[in-house]
Amino acid sequence: MVSLGANRGGHRIQSILKDGHKHLSGLDEAVLKNIGAARELSAITRTSLGPNGMNKMVINHLDKHFITNDAATIVNELEVQHPAAKLLVLAARAQQEEIGDGANLTISFAGELLDKAEELIRMGLHPSEIIIGYTKAINKACIQVCPENPANFNVDNVRVAKLVGGGLHDSSVVRGMVLKHDAVGSIKKVENAMVAVFAGGVDTAATEMKGTVLIHSAEHLENYAKTEEAKVEELIKSVADSGAKAIVSGAAVGDMALHFCERYKLMVLKVSSKFELRRLCRTTGAVALLKLSRPTAAELGYADSVSVEEIGGARVTVVQNEGGGNSVATVVLRGSTDSILDDLERAVDDGVNTYKCMCRDSRIIPGAAATEVELAKRLKQFSLKETGLDQYAIAKFGESFEMVPRTLSENAGLGAMGIISSLYAEHAAGNVKVGIDLKDGACKDASSMKIWDLYITKSFALKYSADVVCTVLRVDQIIMAKPAGGPRPPKQGGMDED
Repeated sequence: MVSLGANRGGHRIQSILKDGHKHLSGLDEAVLKNIGAARELSAITRTSLGPNGMNKMVINHLDKHFITNDAATIVNELEVQHPAAKLLVLAARAQQEEIGDGANLTISFAGELLDKAEELIRMGLHPSEIIIGYTKAINKACIQVCPENPANFNVDNVRVAKLVGGGLHDSSVVRGMVLKHDAVGSIKKVENAMVAVFAGGVDTAATEMKGTVLIHSAEHLENYAKTEEAKVEELIKSVADSGAKAIVSGAAVGDMALHFCERYKLMVLKVSSKFELRRLCRTTGAVALLKLSRPTAAELGYADSVSVEEIGGARVTVVQNEGGGNSVATVVLRGSTDSILDDLERAVDDGVNTYKCMCRDSRIIPGAAATEVELAKRLKQFSLKETGLDQYAIAKFGESFEMVPRTLSENAGLGAMGIISSLYAEHAAGNVKVGIDLKDGACKDASSMKIWDLYITKSFALKYSADVVCTVLRVDQIIMAKPAGGPRPPKQGGMDED
């Protein structure tokens, strides 16, 4: 074990912790070990960066297989245990929750910053000097994002329906909802339909208290049954008379109620999920009623068509509404396997979140690593103006941006050193928008290739990366209070033996 040093009274940390604890301190045991662990995590996700990134096969603790290049999914399913590497995972989660994209850049850039920090530490710089330099650098590369015109775009309004079969080119977008189940009953299609939504189900209402009905004869029994039947028919007829052509039930659909729905030509859908029911209400403009009753004109919704279709051997119900009031759209994804469909869904989710961020801040910057090379050039110039030891940290921060063009080039099978040299030459000549054309393996203007990055995504990714790196560098001791190898068995006798 390693003691805290010559503290007063000569007490060591063993005197305050249980037997079996682990204590690491100093540069070699704490700082460099933390950097190494975080760098290993970064190396896992880095090869998945960019359009030519490789997939990872992750098998989680439930033996579920994930084949994806989405960094957020990879680190969430890895169950990272090292405390320093966990900080990178938390930074990636913060980026995913705030922006919805850019988790890989956050982890990869943080790993590169830590790698450069290790070089500086071995040169003799103290971690506090590196932190000061990194803080100056991130303040020169990014500004605080203050949305000037935030819009009320809701990512939940874009739904995804995954149907196995076909290929990506068979995918389509439906203005409305696609429910992955059949309709209830024999009526499978209605057009220009008013829609009534009942959250409490379409069935006879049960009494709140138990009661007993005493029947003396068969005639009484027949009359009782007819009374119940007449009541249900009256309710269904009132719904049909309101102009509705389709009924959506949020709970059970009774057999007797279904019988009368068929008689009055009402299409019946059952939606068990309350969240799907809310989305369907947004799609049609309907108001969900708690009990079966006649809806008013204001409570009815509208759909251009409600139909049951067969897609790839699966029967789905399509609620289509092209009207301006509809705010929900569904992307119908097609693919040969569930793994491909899951990865396509994550790609759609990233795109939708990017659009949401554009509503907050629509500023865009050149992509294809053009922005990173320009930032690297400017930070190196900025470091030359500093006089303290932190100038080395600022220069290394600038060098860390080279990770992006290097990784993009390596993942595409291109010569990274030649590409980076060409990029620096172009940017030194004033061509600040020049990036990498991965198809031709050359340097071209990103604006002519129409490759742009969202400013807010990159800004938050760099901010979270710098924050987590400074946090890791500030840790100079690791104290694991619980015994290694899990909990110790209880001592015999009930008294401490110390």
